[in-house]
Amino acid sequence: MDFTARTAEQIGEALRRTRKGRGWTQSDISARTNLRVATISSLENGDAGTKLATVLAVMAALGLEFRLVERGGSLEIEDIF
Repeated sequence: MDFTARTAEQIGEALRRTRKGRGWTQSDISARTNLRVATISSLENGDAGTKLATVLAVMAALGLEFRLVERGGSLEIEDIF
């Protein structure tokens, strides 16, 4: 599964969709990362103040990784779904 995300909100939405696609709750992610559920919720809601280490911890728990690519056309995450 590939997501294109250019904003904190789009990253949060991609993480939420991945989590829900696995049938996991925010509590499941919390248990896997030792982060508070409130922190997971804030990330999924696109809080731009979320630390990069937090994003990476949640991504690792979900089995995801960053791929940096040159910006292409105007494809938005909403266009994927």
